Amino acid sequence: MDSRRIAENIACWRARRRLTQTQFGALMGKSKRWVQDLEAGSRQADPRLSVLEAAARVLAVPLAVLLAGTPDDHANADEMDAIRAVLHRHDIVTGARATPADPIDVETLRRSVHHAWRLFQSSAAFTSLGGRMPGLLTDVTQAAALHQGDDQLAAYRALSMTLQLTEALAIKAGAPDIASLAGHRAVIAAERSGDPVIQASAARHLADALTADGHPHAAAAFAQTAATRLTNELTTRGPAGLSTLGMLYLKAAIAQATAAALTDHRATAAARQVPDLLDQADAHAHQLPRDADGNALFTAFSPTNVALYRLATHVKLYEGAAGAAVAQTITADQRAALPRERRAHLLTDLAHAYTQAGQREKAVDTLLDAEREAPEEVLGRPRTHQLVEDLRLLGAGTAEGRLRALAGRCGLPT
Repeated sequence: MDSRRIAENIACWRARRRLTQTQFGALMGKSKRWVQDLEAGSRQADPRLSVLEAAARVLAVPLAVLLAGTPDDHANADEMDAIRAVLHRHDIVTGARATPADPIDVETLRRSVHHAWRLFQSSAAFTSLGGRMPGLLTDVTQAAALHQGDDQLAAYRALSMTLQLTEALAIKAGAPDIASLAGHRAVIAAERSGDPVIQASAARHLADALTADGHPHAAAAFAQTAATRLTNELTTRGPAGLSTLGMLYLKAAIAQATAAALTDHRATAAARQVPDLLDQADAHAHQLPRDADGNALFTAFSPTNVALYRLATHVKLYEGAAGAAVAQTITADQRAALPRERRAHLLTDLAHAYTQAGQREKAVDTLLDAEREAPEEVLGRPRTHQLVEDLRLLGAGTAEGRLRALAGRCGLPT
């Protein structure tokens, strides 16, 4: 942990909460001098997690906000605060009309949601995308409440897809509470739409959110139950149906791999299920027509994406060498066919695999490749920041200089 940055974050949020050092100390059960030392970064070189959890509780912020390491993280936190606020608004929760204005027509909504998803997959303008989500959430919620008949069903589809995008952004920003909230509501909106493809898409995003929020067993069960329930309808819905069905198995595989890293009595059984789930996804990927849209419903689903998930599950299981071997089977042309966000994700997972395999110089160079592909996927992601910190602790040999420069661009102390 970067104790200096954490100290600055605590001081910043204490000031925003209009607490003096004496008041904050009293709420923490400590003295003013203790707070002064904490905010100066001299209380402990590595603050105990219990201290940080108590500070987050007193300051009424998620722990992830105190751990944020760069100015971009603060911007992300502000965007997530704005999204959290709109998700908690009465009109958004209930669908009650806040103003007497007419709802936006469903075709305009569809185009707006489609454009937002395209921005997400291009890894472009994440900051502006996060900033526009409160307004988009308001528009689609009011449309679902006010339209009737087929237009209302279309509005519920747009609402679910907007909530799914909110969940995906929240996971990248390290805000699992928002991801879980948005994911649950996306499933509800999808059920109201009556569209099995949207239902499957929402289910796979909720599985992602549950995994990120520390509930991988529940995530795997949810995704697998949804797949069983919807298979008959999805297999008749062309590429979109096959893609969302396949993604349910991929999300179940990631959830089971995450669960297998736990120390509970179900870990071994979870690990055994991962290969079968990946194989089921691969079978659906190979059922796609040759000329099918490889990004149906923004899934990027294909045999290549299944390979990407094989790599990711190996990383979750701390099988770095096996993950790196999978990555070598993906050709340059196959990688180029993926959306930019997926290409960067592949490279960052490969960097994790190289780190686990002890090939730390390769890990640094792979992170630099990912940065060239999509800078924000490296410079603005808590998960990648942690990998940079791990590499600095482990040592990167001849790549030390490149690693220090990357850490600086991430806003980490050098």
